[in-house]
Amino acid sequence: MNQDSMTEKQNIRVLMIGPDRSVHGGISGVVNNLYDAGLDKKVDLTYIGTMREGNKFLKLAVAAKAYLEFSGKLKDTDIVHVNVASDNSFVRKSVFVKKAKKQGKKILIHQHGGEWKDYYNGLSDKAKENVKSVFGMADKFLVLSPYYKDFFEEMTGIRDIMVFPDTIKIHGAPERGYGQKKILFLGRLCEQKGVGELIDAACEIKKDHPDLTLYLAGIWEDEGLKSKAEDNPDLIKIEGWLDEEEKRKLIRDCDIFALPSYFEGQSVSILEAMDGGMCVVASDIGGIPMMVMDNETGILVKPKDKDSLKEGLLKVIDDTELEKRLAENGEKLVREEFDINGSVERLTEIYREMSDEK
Repeated sequence: MNQDSMTEKQNIRVLMIGPDRSVHGGISGVVNNLYDAGLDKKVDLTYIGTMREGNKFLKLAVAAKAYLEFSGKLKDTDIVHVNVASDNSFVRKSVFVKKAKKQGKKILIHQHGGEWKDYYNGLSDKAKENVKSVFGMADKFLVLSPYYKDFFEEMTGIRDIMVFPDTIKIHGAPERGYGQKKILFLGRLCEQKGVGELIDAACEIKKDHPDLTLYLAGIWEDEGLKSKAEDNPDLIKIEGWLDEEEKRKLIRDCDIFALPSYFEGQSVSILEAMDGGMCVVASDIGGIPMMVMDNETGILVKPKDKDSLKEGLLKVIDDTELEKRLAENGEKLVREEFDINGSVERLTEIYREMSDEK
Protein backbone atom coordinates (compact mmCIF):
# COMPACT_ATOMS: atom_id res chain seq x y z
CA MET A 1 0.00 0.00 0.00
CA ASN A 2 1.46 3.40 -0.93
CA GLN A 3 1.75 6.31 1.46
CA ASP A 4 -1.21 8.19 -0.05
CA SER A 5 -3.49 5.18 0.45
CA MET A 6 -2.29 4.77 4.03
CA THR A 7 -2.96 8.44 4.77
CA GLU A 8 -6.43 8.24 3.24
CA LYS A 9 -7.31 5.18 5.27
CA GLN A 10 -6.07 6.70 8.50
CA ASN A 11 -7.90 9.98 7.97
CA ILE A 12 -11.40 8.60 7.27
CA ARG A 13 -12.63 6.48 10.16
CA VAL A 14 -15.96 4.83 9.33
CA LEU A 15 -18.08 2.88 11.81
CA MET A 16 -20.63 0.85 9.83
CA ILE A 17 -23.57 -1.03 11.33
CA GLY A 18 -26.01 -3.56 9.92
CA PRO A 19 -26.90 -7.22 10.42
CA ASP A 20 -24.09 -9.62 11.25
CA ARG A 21 -22.12 -10.52 8.14
CA SER A 22 -23.10 -14.18 8.61
CA VAL A 23 -26.83 -13.45 8.11
CA HIS A 24 -28.21 -14.97 4.92
CA GLY A 25 -28.80 -12.55 2.04
CA GLY A 26 -30.06 -8.97 2.19
CA ILE A 27 -27.92 -6.23 3.69
CA SER A 28 -25.20 -8.62 4.87
CA GLY A 29 -24.67 -9.73 1.27
CA VAL A 30 -24.22 -6.11 0.18
CA VAL A 31 -21.76 -5.45 3.01
CA ASN A 32 -19.77 -8.59 2.22
CA ASN A 33 -19.58 -7.51 -1.42
CA LEU A 34 -18.18 -4.12 -0.34
CA TYR A 35 -15.55 -5.84 1.78
CA ASP A 36 -14.67 -8.21 -1.07
CA ALA A 37 -14.22 -5.20 -3.35
CA GLY A 38 -11.79 -3.60 -0.89
CA LEU A 39 -13.75 -0.84 0.86
CA ASP A 40 -11.78 -1.58 4.05
CA LYS A 41 -8.59 -0.86 2.10
CA LYS A 42 -9.87 2.59 1.13
CA VAL A 43 -10.97 3.77 4.58
CA ASP A 44 -10.45 2.76 8.19
CA LEU A 45 -13.59 0.64 8.35
CA THR A 46 -15.06 -1.00 11.45
CA TYR A 47 -18.21 -3.09 11.12
CA ILE A 48 -20.59 -3.98 13.95
CA GLY A 49 -23.35 -6.52 13.43
CA THR A 50 -26.51 -5.52 15.30
CA MET A 51 -28.55 -8.66 14.51
CA ARG A 52 -28.00 -12.37 14.05
CA GLU A 53 -30.43 -15.08 13.02
CA GLY A 54 -31.98 -16.92 15.94
CA ASN A 55 -34.63 -16.57 18.63
CA LYS A 56 -35.68 -13.23 20.10
CA PHE A 57 -33.46 -13.64 23.17
CA LEU A 58 -30.37 -14.15 21.02
CA LYS A 59 -31.32 -11.16 18.87
CA LEU A 60 -31.79 -8.99 21.96
CA ALA A 61 -28.42 -10.06 23.37
CA VAL A 62 -26.66 -9.37 20.07
CA ALA A 63 -28.25 -5.93 19.79
CA ALA A 64 -27.30 -5.02 23.37
CA LYS A 65 -23.70 -6.15 22.89
CA ALA A 66 -23.52 -4.26 19.59
CA TYR A 67 -24.77 -1.06 21.22
CA LEU A 68 -22.13 -1.26 23.93
CA GLU A 69 -19.41 -1.84 21.34
CA PHE A 70 -20.79 0.96 19.18
CA SER A 71 -20.84 3.40 22.10
CA GLY A 72 -17.24 2.57 22.92
CA LYS A 73 -16.00 3.16 19.38
CA LEU A 74 -17.91 6.38 18.65
CA LYS A 75 -15.23 8.66 20.11
CA ASP A 76 -12.68 7.51 17.53
CA THR A 77 -15.11 7.64 14.59
CA ASP A 78 -15.60 10.30 11.92
CA ILE A 79 -18.59 8.84 10.05
CA VAL A 80 -21.34 6.44 11.13
CA HIS A 81 -22.71 4.44 8.19
CA VAL A 82 -26.12 2.97 9.07
CA ASN A 83 -27.54 0.21 6.85
CA VAL A 84 -31.26 0.15 7.59
CA ALA A 85 -34.37 -1.61 6.34
CA SER A 86 -37.94 -1.21 7.64
CA ASP A 87 -39.73 -2.81 10.62
CA ASN A 88 -37.43 -4.14 13.37
CA SER A 89 -34.35 -3.04 11.46
CA PHE A 90 -35.44 0.59 11.65
CA VAL A 91 -36.46 0.36 15.31
CA ARG A 92 -33.08 -1.17 16.19
CA LYS A 93 -30.96 1.23 14.12
CA SER A 94 -32.82 4.33 15.31
CA VAL A 95 -31.26 3.87 18.76
CA PHE A 96 -27.78 3.88 17.20
CA VAL A 97 -28.54 6.90 15.04
CA LYS A 98 -29.75 8.93 18.03
CA LYS A 99 -26.63 7.99 20.00
CA ALA A 100 -24.36 9.04 17.13
CA LYS A 101 -26.24 12.32 16.73
CA LYS A 102 -25.81 13.16 20.42
CA GLN A 103 -22.08 12.57 20.01
CA GLY A 104 -22.00 15.01 17.09
CA LYS A 105 -20.94 12.41 14.52
CA LYS A 106 -21.49 12.59 10.78
CA ILE A 107 -24.25 10.13 9.86
CA LEU A 108 -24.78 8.34 6.56
CA ILE A 109 -28.14 6.54 6.34
CA HIS A 110 -28.23 3.82 3.69
CA GLN A 111 -31.71 2.51 2.86
CA HIS A 112 -32.29 -1.15 2.03
CA GLY A 113 -35.33 -3.36 1.62
CA GLY A 114 -38.55 -3.04 -0.32
CA GLU A 115 -41.25 -2.92 2.38
CA TRP A 116 -40.90 0.71 3.38
CA LYS A 117 -44.16 2.00 1.92
CA ASP A 118 -46.40 -0.54 3.67
CA TYR A 119 -44.39 -0.24 6.87
CA TYR A 120 -44.56 3.55 7.01
CA ASN A 121 -48.22 3.78 6.03
CA GLY A 122 -49.10 1.33 8.83
CA LEU A 123 -47.51 3.45 11.55
CA SER A 124 -49.27 5.78 13.97
CA ASP A 125 -48.81 9.53 13.50
CA LYS A 126 -46.37 9.59 16.41
CA ALA A 127 -44.31 6.74 14.97
CA LYS A 128 -44.24 8.44 11.55
CA GLU A 129 -42.85 11.58 13.17
CA ASN A 130 -40.14 9.44 14.79
CA VAL A 131 -39.17 8.02 11.39
CA LYS A 132 -38.92 11.51 9.94
CA SER A 133 -36.92 12.70 12.95
CA VAL A 134 -34.40 9.84 12.75
CA PHE A 135 -33.90 10.21 9.01
CA GLY A 136 -33.59 13.96 9.44
CA MET A 137 -30.45 13.33 11.52
CA ALA A 138 -28.63 12.07 8.43
CA ASP A 139 -25.89 14.17 6.84
CA LYS A 140 -26.16 11.97 3.74
CA PHE A 141 -29.08 9.74 2.74
CA LEU A 142 -28.61 6.93 0.19
CA VAL A 143 -31.48 5.01 -1.42
CA LEU A 144 -31.54 2.06 -3.80
CA SER A 145 -33.46 3.51 -6.73
CA PRO A 146 -35.24 6.59 -8.13
CA TYR A 147 -38.52 5.07 -6.89
CA TYR A 148 -37.29 5.27 -3.30
CA LYS A 149 -35.73 8.70 -3.82
CA ASP A 150 -39.19 10.02 -4.65
CA PHE A 151 -40.80 8.10 -1.79
CA PHE A 152 -38.35 9.22 0.91
CA GLU A 153 -38.21 12.81 -0.31
CA GLU A 154 -41.98 13.01 -0.02
CA MET A 155 -41.94 11.27 3.37
CA THR A 156 -39.14 13.23 5.01
CA GLY A 157 -38.97 16.51 3.11
CA ILE A 158 -35.24 15.92 2.53
CA ARG A 159 -34.31 17.13 -0.95
CA ASP A 160 -30.72 15.94 -1.46
CA ILE A 161 -31.28 12.19 -1.23
CA MET A 162 -28.83 10.27 -3.41
CA VAL A 163 -29.58 7.16 -5.49
CA PHE A 164 -26.94 4.54 -4.68
CA PRO A 165 -27.96 1.16 -6.15
CA ASP A 166 -26.60 -2.17 -5.00
CA THR A 167 -23.88 -3.54 -7.24
CA ILE A 168 -21.94 -6.79 -7.62
CA LYS A 169 -18.56 -8.18 -8.53
CA ILE A 170 -18.63 -8.76 -12.27
CA HIS A 171 -17.72 -12.29 -13.34
CA GLY A 172 -19.04 -12.18 -16.89
CA ALA A 173 -21.45 -14.53 -18.61
CA PRO A 174 -20.19 -18.06 -19.31
CA GLU A 175 -20.74 -19.88 -22.56
CA ARG A 176 -24.32 -21.13 -22.33
CA GLY A 177 -27.26 -22.36 -24.28
CA TYR A 178 -30.76 -20.88 -24.33
CA GLY A 179 -34.10 -22.56 -24.77
CA GLN A 180 -33.36 -24.98 -21.92
CA LYS A 181 -36.62 -24.19 -20.09
CA LYS A 182 -34.84 -24.16 -16.75
CA ILE A 183 -36.28 -21.45 -14.47
CA LEU A 184 -34.40 -20.36 -11.34
CA PHE A 185 -35.61 -18.51 -8.27
CA LEU A 186 -33.12 -17.30 -5.63
CA GLY A 187 -34.18 -15.69 -2.37
CA ARG A 188 -36.61 -15.92 0.52
CA LEU A 189 -39.13 -18.63 -0.28
CA CYS A 190 -42.32 -16.95 0.86
CA GLU A 191 -45.60 -15.46 -0.35
CA GLN A 192 -44.19 -11.90 -0.58
CA LYS A 193 -41.61 -13.03 -3.14
CA GLY A 194 -44.35 -14.38 -5.38
CA VAL A 195 -43.33 -18.02 -4.95
CA GLY A 196 -46.95 -19.19 -4.92
CA GLU A 197 -47.71 -17.52 -8.25
CA LEU A 198 -44.44 -18.86 -9.67
CA ILE A 199 -45.30 -22.45 -8.73
CA ASP A 200 -48.82 -22.08 -10.16
CA ALA A 201 -47.59 -20.50 -13.40
CA ALA A 202 -44.91 -23.17 -13.84
CA CYS A 203 -47.45 -25.97 -13.26
CA GLU A 204 -49.64 -24.57 -16.03
CA ILE A 205 -46.72 -24.05 -18.42
CA LYS A 206 -45.49 -27.61 -17.90
CA LYS A 207 -48.70 -28.98 -19.42
CA ASP A 208 -47.49 -27.79 -22.85
CA HIS A 209 -43.76 -27.88 -22.03
CA PRO A 210 -43.15 -31.19 -20.23
CA ASP A 211 -39.38 -30.61 -20.15
CA LEU A 212 -39.77 -27.47 -17.99
CA THR A 213 -37.93 -27.44 -14.65
CA LEU A 214 -38.26 -24.91 -11.83
CA TYR A 215 -35.38 -24.60 -9.35
CA LEU A 216 -36.19 -22.99 -5.98
CA ALA A 217 -33.14 -21.96 -3.97
CA GLY A 218 -33.29 -20.20 -0.61
CA ILE A 219 -34.65 -20.52 2.91
CA TRP A 220 -38.30 -21.50 3.32
CA GLU A 221 -40.40 -19.07 5.33
CA ASP A 222 -43.77 -20.60 4.42
CA GLU A 223 -44.44 -24.27 5.16
CA GLY A 224 -47.58 -24.26 3.01
CA LEU A 225 -45.59 -23.20 -0.05
CA LYS A 226 -42.90 -25.73 0.75
CA SER A 227 -45.50 -28.52 0.81
CA LYS A 228 -46.91 -27.25 -2.48
CA ALA A 229 -43.46 -27.41 -4.05
CA GLU A 230 -42.82 -30.88 -2.67
CA ASP A 231 -46.09 -32.04 -4.24
CA ASN A 232 -44.63 -31.37 -7.71
CA PRO A 233 -41.34 -33.31 -7.81
CA ASP A 234 -41.46 -33.77 -11.61
CA LEU A 235 -41.42 -29.99 -12.04
CA ILE A 236 -39.68 -28.51 -9.01
CA LYS A 237 -36.17 -29.04 -7.71
CA ILE A 238 -35.66 -27.72 -4.17
CA GLU A 239 -32.08 -26.54 -3.72
CA GLY A 240 -32.00 -25.01 -0.22
CA TRP A 241 -29.63 -22.19 0.68
CA LEU A 242 -26.62 -22.02 -1.66
CA ASP A 243 -23.09 -20.85 -1.03
CA GLU A 244 -21.44 -18.61 -3.62
CA GLU A 245 -19.97 -21.43 -5.72
CA GLU A 246 -23.22 -23.43 -5.72
CA LYS A 247 -25.20 -20.33 -6.66
CA ARG A 248 -22.96 -19.48 -9.60
CA LYS A 249 -23.14 -23.08 -10.84
CA LEU A 250 -26.95 -23.03 -10.81
CA ILE A 251 -26.93 -19.68 -12.62
CA ARG A 252 -24.74 -21.25 -15.29
CA ASP A 253 -27.01 -24.29 -15.55
CA CYS A 254 -30.34 -22.42 -15.85
CA ASP A 255 -31.38 -19.94 -18.53
CA ILE A 256 -34.38 -18.03 -17.09
CA PHE A 257 -34.41 -16.16 -13.78
CA ALA A 258 -37.79 -15.36 -12.20
CA LEU A 259 -38.46 -12.90 -9.37
CA PRO A 260 -42.21 -12.15 -9.12
CA SER A 261 -41.94 -10.19 -5.83
CA TYR A 262 -44.78 -8.17 -4.34
CA PHE A 263 -42.24 -5.47 -3.35
CA GLU A 264 -38.50 -5.11 -3.83
CA GLY A 265 -35.98 -2.43 -2.93
CA GLN A 266 -33.71 -3.54 -5.71
CA SER A 267 -32.38 -7.09 -6.12
CA VAL A 268 -28.81 -8.30 -6.00
CA SER A 269 -30.01 -11.69 -7.24
CA ILE A 270 -31.27 -10.10 -10.48
CA LEU A 271 -27.87 -8.50 -11.01
CA GLU A 272 -26.13 -11.84 -10.38
CA ALA A 273 -28.46 -13.59 -12.82
CA MET A 274 -27.88 -10.95 -15.50
CA ASP A 275 -24.13 -11.09 -14.95
CA GLY A 276 -24.36 -14.84 -15.49
CA GLY A 277 -26.16 -14.40 -18.82
CA MET A 278 -29.64 -15.38 -17.66
CA CYS A 279 -32.85 -13.90 -19.07
CA VAL A 280 -34.82 -12.19 -16.28
CA VAL A 281 -38.59 -12.15 -15.77
CA ALA A 282 -39.50 -10.01 -12.77
CA SER A 283 -42.18 -7.82 -11.19
CA ASP A 284 -42.62 -4.22 -12.28
CA ILE A 285 -42.14 -2.80 -8.78
CA GLY A 286 -39.67 -0.86 -6.63
CA GLY A 287 -36.16 -0.66 -8.03
CA ILE A 288 -36.51 -3.57 -10.45
CA PRO A 289 -37.32 -1.41 -13.53
CA MET A 290 -33.95 0.31 -13.02
CA MET A 291 -32.37 -3.02 -14.08
CA VAL A 292 -35.09 -4.77 -16.05
CA MET A 293 -36.35 -2.63 -18.91
CA ASP A 294 -39.31 -4.42 -20.45
CA ASN A 295 -38.44 -6.19 -23.71
CA GLU A 296 -34.94 -4.66 -23.58
CA THR A 297 -33.04 -6.24 -20.68
CA GLY A 298 -35.77 -8.61 -19.51
CA ILE A 299 -39.50 -9.01 -19.10
CA LEU A 300 -41.58 -7.10 -16.55
CA VAL A 301 -44.79 -8.62 -15.17
CA LYS A 302 -47.51 -7.51 -12.78
CA PRO A 303 -46.98 -8.49 -9.13
CA LYS A 304 -49.51 -10.84 -7.51
CA ASP A 305 -50.69 -11.86 -10.99
CA LYS A 306 -50.16 -15.48 -11.99
CA ASP A 307 -51.46 -14.95 -15.51
CA SER A 308 -49.13 -12.01 -16.17
CA LEU A 309 -46.20 -14.06 -14.85
CA LYS A 310 -47.16 -17.02 -17.00
CA GLU A 311 -47.40 -14.80 -20.08
CA GLY A 312 -44.00 -13.24 -19.36
CA LEU A 313 -42.32 -16.62 -18.92
CA LEU A 314 -43.91 -17.99 -22.07
CA LYS A 315 -42.62 -15.03 -24.09
CA VAL A 316 -39.05 -16.19 -23.60
CA ILE A 317 -39.76 -19.93 -23.39
CA ASP A 318 -41.43 -19.80 -26.81
CA ASP A 319 -38.87 -17.46 -28.39
CA THR A 320 -35.26 -18.52 -27.84
CA GLU A 321 -33.89 -15.64 -29.92
CA LEU A 322 -35.76 -13.13 -27.74
CA GLU A 323 -34.52 -14.87 -24.62
CA LYS A 324 -30.92 -14.69 -25.85
CA ARG A 325 -31.18 -11.03 -26.88
CA LEU A 326 -32.65 -9.95 -23.55
CA ALA A 327 -30.02 -11.92 -21.65
CA GLU A 328 -27.16 -10.39 -23.63
CA ASN A 329 -28.57 -6.88 -23.14
CA GLY A 330 -28.96 -7.51 -19.41
CA GLU A 331 -25.40 -8.79 -19.06
CA LYS A 332 -24.10 -5.69 -20.85
CA LEU A 333 -26.12 -3.37 -18.58
CA VAL A 334 -24.79 -4.97 -15.40
CA ARG A 335 -21.22 -4.88 -16.65
CA GLU A 336 -21.45 -1.18 -17.55
CA GLU A 337 -23.59 0.21 -14.71
CA PHE A 338 -23.59 -2.14 -11.71
CA ASP A 339 -19.92 -3.00 -11.14
CA ILE A 340 -19.15 -2.87 -7.41
CA ASN A 341 -15.71 -1.40 -8.03
CA GLY A 342 -17.41 1.80 -9.13
CA SER A 343 -19.57 1.76 -5.99
CA VAL A 344 -16.55 1.48 -3.72
CA GLU A 345 -14.95 4.48 -5.40
CA ARG A 346 -18.17 6.46 -5.20
CA LEU A 347 -18.76 5.55 -1.53
CA THR A 348 -15.19 6.50 -0.67
CA GLU A 349 -15.77 9.88 -2.29
CA ILE A 350 -18.97 10.35 -0.28
CA TYR A 351 -17.06 9.61 2.91
CA ARG A 352 -14.39 12.09 1.88
CA GLU A 353 -16.96 14.81 1.21
CA MET A 354 -18.59 14.17 4.60
CA SER A 355 -15.28 14.25 6.45
CA ASP A 356 -14.36 17.55 4.76
CA GLU A 357 -17.65 19.22 5.74
CA LYS A 358 -17.45 21.36 8.84
